[in-house]
Amino acid sequence: MTVKKTSVIGFPRIGKKRELKFACEKFFKGEIQESELQNVAAEIRQYGWKKQKEAGITFIPSNDFSFYDNMLDTAFLLNVVPERYSKLGLNPLETYFAAAHGYQGDKGDVKALPMKKWFNTNYHYIEPEIDDTTQFKLVGSKPVDDFLEAKAAGIQTVPTLIGAYTFLRLARYNGEKRAKDFVTDAVEAYVHVAERLAIAEAKWISFAEPALVLDVTNEERELFKFIYSSIVSQIHVKTGLKVALQTYFGDIRDVYQDVTKLGFDGIGIDFIEGQKSLDLLRTGFPNNAILFAGIVNGKNIWRANYAQKNILIDEIEKYVASDNLVISTSCSLLHVPYTTESEEKLSSEILSHFAYAEEKLVELADISSGDIDAAENNKKLFAKVRTDKNAVVQQQLSKLSSSDFERVPRRIERRAIQKSVFNLPLFPTTTIGSFPQTNDVRANRSAFRKGEISLEQYNDFNKKKIAECVELQDKMGFDVLVHGEYERNDMVEYFGSKMNGYVFTQYAWVQSYGTRCVKPPVVWGDISRTAPITVEWSVYAQSCTKKPVKGMLTGPVTILNWSFPREDISLKEQALQIALAIRDEVLDLEKNGIKIIQIDEAALREKLPLRKGSWHSDYLDWAIPAFRLVHAKVKPETQIHTHMCYSEFGDIVKDIDNMDADVITFEASRSDLKILDALNDAKFETQVGPGVYDIHSPRVPLINEMVEVLHKIVAQVPYENVWVNPDCGLKTRGEKETNASLENLIKAAQVLRAETLWYKRMRVHSL
Repeated sequence: MTVKKTSVIGFPRIGKKRELKFACEKFFKGEIQESELQNVAAEIRQYGWKKQKEAGITFIPSNDFSFYDNMLDTAFLLNVVPERYSKLGLNPLETYFAAAHGYQGDKGDVKALPMKKWFNTNYHYIEPEIDDTTQFKLVGSKPVDDFLEAKAAGIQTVPTLIGAYTFLRLARYNGEKRAKDFVTDAVEAYVHVAERLAIAEAKWISFAEPALVLDVTNEERELFKFIYSSIVSQIHVKTGLKVALQTYFGDIRDVYQDVTKLGFDGIGIDFIEGQKSLDLLRTGFPNNAILFAGIVNGKNIWRANYAQKNILIDEIEKYVASDNLVISTSCSLLHVPYTTESEEKLSSEILSHFAYAEEKLVELADISSGDIDAAENNKKLFAKVRTDKNAVVQQQLSKLSSSDFERVPRRIERRAIQKSVFNLPLFPTTTIGSFPQTNDVRANRSAFRKGEISLEQYNDFNKKKIAECVELQDKMGFDVLVHGEYERNDMVEYFGSKMNGYVFTQYAWVQSYGTRCVKPPVVWGDISRTAPITVEWSVYAQSCTKKPVKGMLTGPVTILNWSFPREDISLKEQALQIALAIRDEVLDLEKNGIKIIQIDEAALREKLPLRKGSWHSDYLDWAIPAFRLVHAKVKPETQIHTHMCYSEFGDIVKDIDNMDADVITFEASRSDLKILDALNDAKFETQVGPGVYDIHSPRVPLINEMVEVLHKIVAQVPYENVWVNPDCGLKTRGEKETNASLENLIKAAQVLRAETLWYKRMRVHSL
C-alpha cells in the first residue's frame, strides 16, 4: 500500500490548558495588554502547526485559529461590521470583542451580535448582520498574516476561509436586500484575498462550505454556482492558486453534480456523517481533482477502527485514483480536546479507546501509511469484549410501554390545578437556574476536590450560598426561585458524575463559544442512577422561603448531546437510559415536596438531522418521547418547566409543544424574538418565557429595553401565558452586573403587570 497524503480541516485553538480563554478574560478585565494576549494566541497557533507537521500531515490549515469565532473573523475581514460597533472608536480587537459579546462603557452601549449553534454541534457562531448599506470589500489581512506566520516557522499551510455561500446563507439581513444583492462584491472580496495569498506564496486556498450539506433550494443552488463559477475561474487566472472546496457535517447530494463540474482542484467530502457520500462518489469524480476524504471522525473521541477505514478506502479507490486521494478528518478537530496525554486519572485501558485531536493525527498517519504493526494493535483493541451491560437497566427498557410516555390529565386541565396551587401573579418572574460562580464558590469546590476541606465544610459553605441566593431573590421580588446551583461545575458533567456508566476526564476541554469551554463526560456503559442527586439541595433551598423553589435538572437529550456518546449502540437507547435515571430524580424531588421541577433541554436541537426529511425518523421520534418519559408520572399539581437556548426552534415548535411541559423558557433576546412568530402560528399551548435579556454579555439591560421586549412578546403570545426571565443561566456572569440586571427585570415585569391591569379595567369599564 502506497503512503497517501493526509489533511486536517482545523485544529483546536483554546490551548491545552485553556490558555486562550484565560488570556482573553484577563484582557477583558484590563489585567493584561493586547500584546500579551497576541503572544498567547501566537503560541497556540505555533503549537498546532508544529504538532501537525511532526505527525506528517500533508495539508495543514491556517486561519483556522480565532479569538472568538471564524464567522465573526470573516465578517471583519470583509467589512461586514455594523456601524454601531465601528463608531465606538475602539481599537480593532476591542471592536471585534464588542461585536462578539457587547460593550457597555464610556464609549457607548451596544448589544452583541446574535449567536447560534454551528450546524449539529455544541459550538456556537456569531451571526453576521447585513443591512442595505453593507459594502463587501477586503479590509483585513488575517488569512495572509496567519499564513506568513506559519511560513516563517517553516510550515507550508493551506489558508482556509468560511466560503462565500455559507457566509451569505447564514447571515442575517436587516433590510430589503438579500444574498443575491451582495454576491458580486463578495466574490470580488474573496478573489482579493486569494491575490494577496498568492503574493505571499501560498499554493492552495480552501473554502469551507458546510452549508452545502443542508437542504439546498434551486435558488440557493444557482447562487452557489454563480459564486464559484466566478471565484474558481478568477483565482485560477489571476493567481495560479489551487482551489479546494471543503464540506463537512453531512453529504452534498443537492449540489454534488455541480461541484464536480466547477473546476475545483480539491473537493472535501464527509464520509462519517455523509449518508449519501459514497453513493454520490459512485456517480463519478473529476479525474484531475483531489478528493479530501473525511474518514476520521472529527466530532467524537473514540478510536477509529482501521479495518473498517481500510474497507472504506478500498471502496473509494474504485472511483478515485490512489494518487488523488487524501485521507482527512471529517470536520475540524475544534470539536474534540487536545490530547489524551494530559489525562492522569483515567486507566490506560479506558484511554486506549480514546483519540483526541493529537491522537487523530496519529490515526491519519497510520491509516494513510498502512502501518502493519499499528493495524494489528488496532485490531486487538477492537477485539476486546466490553462488559458494561446493566441487567436492571436493560430490563427497564424492555418493559417500557406507551403509558410511560403519557402524562395525565391533559395540560389545559393541569394548568387550572396548578393555578390554584401556586396563585402566581401575571407575568411571573424566575431565572433559568444558575447564579454567578464566584471565586469563593470555585475555591470551595477546588478545596474539597483536593481534600483540603471535609464534606461537611463543603456542604456548609454551599448551604450558606444557597440561603443568601434565596434571600436575594426574595428581596428582589421573584415569584419562583432557584437555589443557584453552587454545588455544580457543569450542567451535564455534574449529573453524569452522579450516575453509573459515565467516565470523566481532566482536560477534555472543547470550545462552546468564545471563552466558554465545556468538558463533556463520556458515555462508557449502561446509564443508571444509584442515589438522589439534587434532592438535598432543593429541599434545603425550599426550607429558606415560603415561595416555590424550582428543582433543577438537566434533561436526557441534553445530557446525551453534551456528552461524547458511544458509537456501538444507538443514540435512542442511550437517551432512554438517561431518561430513566432522571425520572427517578424527578419522582424523588416530588416526594420531598418540590412542586416545580425544571428539566432543561438546552441542546434538544443539537443532533437534529440537518436535512428536514430525516428530522422525525432519525431523531424527534425518540428525542421528544425521552423527555416525556422523564416527567410522565408526576402529579397534576407538579409544574414541569424546561429550557432551550441558542438554536433555531421555530420550525420544530409543534414538536416542542408535544414535550408536554407546563412552562418553557427560550433563549430569544439575542435572536430578536424571532421565535414569537412560530409560537403564534402554531398556537403554542405551553406557557412560555422568551428571554428578555442576553446573559452572555456583561452589559446591564435597561428597564425600558426589557419592557419593549415584553411588549413584543405579548403582541404574539397571550399575556396570561407569559413568564419573565433572563435567556439563560447566570453562572458565567459577575455578581454586580447580575444583580443590577435582575432588579431591572423585576421592574420591567411590574410595568407590564400595571399596564395589563389598567387595560383590563379600561376594557371592563368600556363594556
